[in-house]
Amino acid sequence: MTINSARLQQHFEQMSEIGKLGETGTCRPTMTPVEKKAFELAATWMLDANMTIRIDSFGNLIGRLYGTDPSLPVLMMGSHLDSQPYGGRFDGVAGVLCAIEAVNTLVENGIKPARTIEIVSFADEEGWRFNKGLFGSRGILGRLEDGELQRTDKDGITREQALIDFGCDPTKFKESEYPAGSIFCFLELHIEQGPILDLARKPIGVVSGISGPLWLTVKMKGMAGHTGSVPMHLRKDALVGAAEVIVAVNEIANQVRGAETVGTVGTINVFPASRNIIPEEVTFTVDLRDIDHSRRNRYEAQLRARINDIAKKHGLTYEITEDTNSEPRYCAGWIKEIIHQQCARLLLDAPELMSGPFHDALALSYACDYGMIFVRCKDGISHNPLEYASYEDLALGAEVLYGTVLDILSNKN
Repeated sequence: MTINSARLQQHFEQMSEIGKLGETGTCRPTMTPVEKKAFELAATWMLDANMTIRIDSFGNLIGRLYGTDPSLPVLMMGSHLDSQPYGGRFDGVAGVLCAIEAVNTLVENGIKPARTIEIVSFADEEGWRFNKGLFGSRGILGRLEDGELQRTDKDGITREQALIDFGCDPTKFKESEYPAGSIFCFLELHIEQGPILDLARKPIGVVSGISGPLWLTVKMKGMAGHTGSVPMHLRKDALVGAAEVIVAVNEIANQVRGAETVGTVGTINVFPASRNIIPEEVTFTVDLRDIDHSRRNRYEAQLRARINDIAKKHGLTYEITEDTNSEPRYCAGWIKEIIHQQCARLLLDAPELMSGPFHDALALSYACDYGMIFVRCKDGISHNPLEYASYEDLALGAEVLYGTVLDILSNKN
């Protein structure tokens, strides 16, 4: 083992104290003082690794180890330090801390790369605060959409105001964008967030690609009325309609047993939310993902047809807003080969597997080749305080990442 596993464990334990939720959980919302504190801690470790640090206009923390040839596109690594509101200690954090450990090991071994290396903790990967994720990774590539700064959190704070409060200047986004061709490749280590590696008893996996996520927001509207006086056959109950759509999402995603398709309704808001008023308006989110883009498109069409039929059945009107839409993105073959070679060097039998969750690598895939390393997590649990990856597995992942970086740096292209 070349990397310092004891130091890496200490970094995980220190980071887990910031935004700590209960004994093992984490709540670290993006663009808040809690995330800023996490940035400050990570920045001290970047400085220890001889990196310069900055927070750009999108709220990304960026550490840079300058190479001897500044004309070469950068080798970028990273993930995120923001968490879900009821999250674990390893999601995103693993990618940032293992990247820092890899660079620290380079420096300690006196390796001076020709190519500059950057580690990025991307802003708002999770997407729960403003209901749209990958903000920082899309931002640096100029891929933000109209209206993103006007999105609000549950307290009515806009993303624009949150950025300003975080110390960023949204009027200077262009200055923080990366020109085309300036990123050579992107590497991201992440816990699997699923059960495949754990069931196979394999500590490390090589990612083949990321499923394409489709996020929709559906609003169904009926008519409020007194629950005691409006007959059942005369009601326009928006919640009944929404409930049928939710069941439909599950049915559609389950059409092919064993397929990678997943469909989820994760949030639901009812108005006016009184026990003796018939629900007039219901807003809920739909998350539909698949590694097979054509199948996902077919399922989306089926879902839209079901929503229309259900709305007619109950006398409802509806609106569907598309929040996120990305096709599946596949990892670069040459990077996968290097990762496999590094696993073999450590006598690891690392299977290839696809990623159902999206990651910052999904955004970076539109700008450069990318590769991902998965680390086993216990029982496949994630987005939950019970999320757990052993420090031994994380150290192995960091070692594979380090070897992958060394191999890429030796590439003369």
